[in-house]
Amino acid sequence: MTEGTADGGSRLFPTRPYVGASIAVIRDERVLLAARANEPMRGVWTLPGGLVEAGEALAEAALRELSEEVGLTAEVVGVLSPTEIIVRDEAGRARHHYVVHPHAALWCGGEPVTGPEALGVRWATRDEVAGLATTPGLIETLHEAFTLVREMGART
Repeated sequence: MTEGTADGGSRLFPTRPYVGASIAVIRDERVLLAARANEPMRGVWTLPGGLVEAGEALAEAALRELSEEVGLTAEVVGVLSPTEIIVRDEAGRARHHYVVHPHAALWCGGEPVTGPEALGVRWATRDEVAGLATTPGLIETLHEAFTLVREMGART
C-alpha cells in the first residue's frame, strides 16, 4: 500500500478508512509472508495484499494482489476475520486507517518473487512468525487461517 491513491489523493490523514484484502497462502505447514516496501510499517512482515478496487470482490482483490506482489497462484478456501489498522500521530489523529479483509488459501504453484511492493518474501512456520516484526493482528489471522484449513482436512 503506497502513500498516494489512484485518484491522486493522499492516504495520510484519511477522511474514511481504506478497504484492503490480503491472503494467507498455506503450503506444507508454512505461510507466505512479504516484508512491506512502503509506509506505513516499511520492513514489517505481513500477508500479501493491498487495496480493493471499485467493482472488485474481496477474494478477487486478494488473488490479484498475490499475483502482482509475488507472482503466485492460490485457491481461496475461506474468509477470515477483518483486521483494522489505525496508525495515529502524536496528537492522536488517524494518520493511516485501513480495514483489511484476509482470506485463507492453499498454494497452487510457483515460487514467490519479490516485487516492487515487497522488500522480501519467505515461507514461515507459525513459530517463526512469532519471532518477526509483523503487522497488527497477523498472529491471530494466521491462527484462524491454519485452523480453517485444518478443519477442512485440506493438505497444508
